[in-house]
Amino acid sequence: QLYDLMTMAFKYQVLLCPRPRDILLVTFNHLDAIKDFISDAPGILNQVDETFRRLIETYNCLSDGEFQLIRQTLLIFFQDMHIRVSIFLKDKVQNSNGRFVLPISGPVPWGTEVPGLIRIFNHKGVEVKRAEFTTAGNYVTPQREGSFELYGDRVLKLGTNMTRMEYQKYMKDIYGISKPLAAPISQIIAQRAHCCFLQENIAPNPLAKEELNFLARLLGGLDIQKPAGGETGFRLNLFTTDEEEE
Repeated sequence: QLYDLMTMAFKYQVLLCPRPRDILLVTFNHLDAIKDFISDAPGILNQVDETFRRLIETYNCLSDGEFQLIRQTLLIFFQDMHIRVSIFLKDKVQNSNGRFVLPISGPVPWGTEVPGLIRIFNHKGVEVKRAEFTTAGNYVTPQREGSFELYGDRVLKLGTNMTRMEYQKYMKDIYGISKPLAAPISQIIAQRAHCCFLQENIAPNPLAKEELNFLARLLGGLDIQKPAGGETGFRLNLFTTDEEEE
């Protein structure tokens, strides 16, 4: 369930990117968050900075068309994933069939103009006429472009912690999503773990228990004693077949 939540959150944020190049800003937001976690470990921090520099060296020089190809490739991978997430359902950004509801308002991509004006040019390239039209959405021009450098203001909040107030304010101001997230992810995990073992008369599902133990090891390094005898553990498949997995 945690993997499904992260998968659908990433899919939604890729869909919301105003322009394909902003996918790189989402990645930088992820790495900025990692740097906050390891600020007291200079050795690891240098490794993350080196990852930053390699990303900048590899992707900053790509054209908008190449970033569009990357975005399309990501969305093709996610296109058949319509997992319903309670957070998104409560916020009305996901339908009951698992498909996202994309806003028709918000910021236009950096370097473009707000829709509503048609310019007509003659064969010499001189503007000869203008016509205005009414748009269905409420569009705004971004104040500045996010930084693609090692340090800087990314401006774009996609890829940051979805439970923080600044992210929720950003979604409200930009996309009109006014309802806050139902609960922090850590609280959701705790609630689901509690529900699995709430009824004493019902034996816990061994697979569910193993999943929660595995999650506990990932989150806190908890050493879980495996019961003697029998095969334990589970396998996480990211693809449909074993051939694709390999």
